Amino acid sequence: MNSILFSPLVIGDVTIKNRVVLSPMLQYSAQGGHVNDWHLMHLGKFAAGGVGLVFCESTKVDPRGCSTTNDLGLWKDEFIEPLKRITNLIKANGAIPGIQLSHSGRKARLALPWEGRVPLAECLGVDHAEPWELIGPSAIAHSAKYAVPRAMTLDDIAFVIEAWGKATERAIRAGFEVIEIHGGHGYLIHQFLSERANQRTDQYGGSLENRIRFALEVAQRVRQSWPRNKPLFFRVSAVDECGWTIDDSIVLARALKQCGVDVIDCSSGGMSDVVGSEAHSPYSYQVPYAEQIRAGADIQTMAVGMIVHADQAEQILQNGHADLIAIGRELLHNPNWAIDAAQKLGIQQPFSHIARVYAFWLEKRARSSFGKPSTWQNGIGSGPKTSTKKD
Repeated sequence: MNSILFSPLVIGDVTIKNRVVLSPMLQYSAQGGHVNDWHLMHLGKFAAGGVGLVFCESTKVDPRGCSTTNDLGLWKDEFIEPLKRITNLIKANGAIPGIQLSHSGRKARLALPWEGRVPLAECLGVDHAEPWELIGPSAIAHSAKYAVPRAMTLDDIAFVIEAWGKATERAIRAGFEVIEIHGGHGYLIHQFLSERANQRTDQYGGSLENRIRFALEVAQRVRQSWPRNKPLFFRVSAVDECGWTIDDSIVLARALKQCGVDVIDCSSGGMSDVVGSEAHSPYSYQVPYAEQIRAGADIQTMAVGMIVHADQAEQILQNGHADLIAIGRELLHNPNWAIDAAQKLGIQQPFSHIARVYAFWLEKRARSSFGKPSTWQNGIGSGPKTSTKKD
């Protein structure tokens, strides 16, 4: 069987060397919106470990859109130069650097997760004196513990759409090759999609056609600045717990394709605080969403969610259920997941996907008895072996 997981995917002029993607994962480690050495280490190790597409975490287009004080930002030019160091490192290790652009809307202004994720005082700023006003499609709080946002005016909507466009232009200057628009998990775009969060009576509310308008206008504005030969992804919550359905997502995906979106990243949920237990989520539990959107909208999809094994990821692709595999916490557990997967799938030259400086030593390890688990007991108690051979 020829592996699809370790075959390249070409989108426009960008070639992703394999189908393994680092899913955007918030690190809550930025300082005033700026990246630092933590992000360099965090993202660089996945590129060195063989991942094909490395996504930088959810990065805010507007200071009002920050979930916490420690979110990354791309709402001003000062953020560009430090990001170049990261994109250069990712490219130097043979991977493609991507960035997810987002706005938290009414789910902004919270404490860090390990500090309880409680709402913060409204006067506290993101970056010194920058505003941190809660805004949303309607003046409806996410839940009882959240503050009520101010309903966005048409001028607010135009401003935020333009903020996505300006952030896109900065992403180009920072060296990114893929952009993903975050349209899921209960954040601003998802809020516009939802009948629960969006009770507007103008052109942005009411019918499904009106509720998807904001998402489409964001995608159009991003594509206006993002070169057509570079991939554009869009993350959706394919279904949520408040009435959004897979059929709605297929309608949205068809429309997004017309706006120049190339790949739908298929997640779920986030519109309320009611969530199922992750401990009981089955393997590949969100893959059917990627399969249905791929077939229903005739668009490439990325599967994510409890994908942890090499043969599991390969089978998803072999079955035609998705085109890319996004992995999050499993890569945190094992940054060299791609290397391990290539070996387990019997890929010829499994270390060809990583930097030569690692590949040389890992190929040497694989040829040695040390690289063969079935023989490890043979050396117990025998003492060190002497050798005159030098590395």
